[in-house]
Amino acid sequence: MSTYFPSGSGLAQNRKWFVVDAAGKTVGHLASEVAAILTGKRNPKWTPFLDMGDHVIVINARKAMFTGSKATGKVYSRHTLYPGGLRQTSVTEMFAKHPERVIELAVKGMLPKTKLGRAMARKLKVYADAEHPHSAQQPQSLETTSRKAQK
Repeated sequence: MSTYFPSGSGLAQNRKWFVVDAAGKTVGHLASEVAAILTGKRNPKWTPFLDMGDHVIVINARKAMFTGSKATGKVYSRHTLYPGGLRQTSVTEMFAKHPERVIELAVKGMLPKTKLGRAMARKLKVYADAEHPHSAQQPQSLETTSRKAQK
C-alpha cells in the first residue's frame, strides 16, 4: 500500500477564491477560520511544508467586532527602532483609520512565522466595505459558522 504524496507542481493553478463577509462576526473566530483556509488545513491533500491553501477575500471589515473588554483594552504595539520609539494604537483607533489592518494582523498572527507563512498571508485580501476588485476570479461565497449557532 502506498501513501499519497503531493508534488508542488500545479498548486497555483488549482487554487480557489473565497469571499467571507465579516459583518457581525467576531474578529478572532473569523481570523481562525480564514487562517485554516489560507494554510490549506481543510484540503484533504494538506501537507505541512507546501502552500496548499486558497485565496480569501474578506469584505466588510469595518463591521467586524470584538467581544468582552478587547474592544476597549486591546492595544497594538510597534517600535520605530529609534530610542523611545514605542508606538501604541488602541483597537478603536485602528478600526477608525484602518479597519482592514485589524483583520490582517489577526490572521497573520495565526499563520506560521516563516517564508511559507508569508506566502500564505499574501493570498489574503481584506476590504473595509463590500466592494472588491476581484470579480474576475469568480470567488465563491464562504459562510463561516458563528459561535452562537454552535451553542
